[in-house]
Formats: sequence, structure tokens, C-alpha cells
Amino acid sequence: MQIHEIQPKARSTRKRVGRGGKRGTYSGKGMKGQLSRSGNNREPIIRSLVKRYHKLRGYRFNPKQAVATSVTLEVIDKNFKAGEVVNPRTLIEKKVISKMKNRIPIVKILSNGELTKKLVFEGCKLSKQTEEKINKIK
Repeated sequence: MQIHEIQPKARSTRKRVGRGGKRGTYSGKGMKGQLSRSGNNREPIIRSLVKRYHKLRGYRFNPKQAVATSVTLEVIDKNFKAGEVVNPRTLIEKKVISKMKNRIPIVKILSNGELTKKLVFEGCKLSKQTEEKINKIK
């Protein structure tokens, strides 16, 4: 091959079918069906996937907050001795509460009953009345 034989690469244009001429009756589109019609705009595959998603933000996340397990002062007074530490782990060990979905739950201590001994509370939510009853003993 020599320099004078080199030609620019020809651009191949898309064949426009269905406009008469030498292509015959059906213009290379076949006979009937969706593909032979004019305006053949089939739905893209991705559109059906996009339509399945929710329009609102945050649809993947559970809006419910974790519910605290409630324990009364009466139950704590029965199961714990004076000076012991009350936290979710010790409550599980003494079988006052149980794990939820293999996790230690949030614990809220309610003021039902009376507390007769000094206890140390850690990692638990306390109601206002419960705090008052605990502070009276100390």
C-alpha cells in the first residue's frame, strides 16, 4: 500500500428504511408486529425498575424508633440486693428481661412499686418519678 492509495475511512450511516425505493413492499421490516410499525419506541428496560421505587426520600429506612423495654421498681427491688449495679446486662443475667433479636434492648425503669435499698443505675432510662424515688433513698 502506498500513500496515494490511502482513503479516509467511510462513515457508515444508519439505514433509513420504510421510505419507498428499491427495498420492496415491507422495506426490510418484515410483515406485521410491533417492530414493523412506525414510531417503534419500545420501553427501555430501566424504566420499569425506576417506576418501582418510591418517590419519597428515606423509603428504605424503618421510621419506627426502638421501643424501650419497661421494668418496674417493684421487680428490681425483688431481684437485686443492696449496692448492686442495675444495667441492661445485669437485668438479662437475672432473667428480668430478655434479648430482642439477639441484642440487648433499651431499658426504661418505671416508678411502680417502692425501692427499699440503695442501688446503682447505669445505662437505663429513668422516668421523673423513678428518679425522685431513687434520690429519696440516697
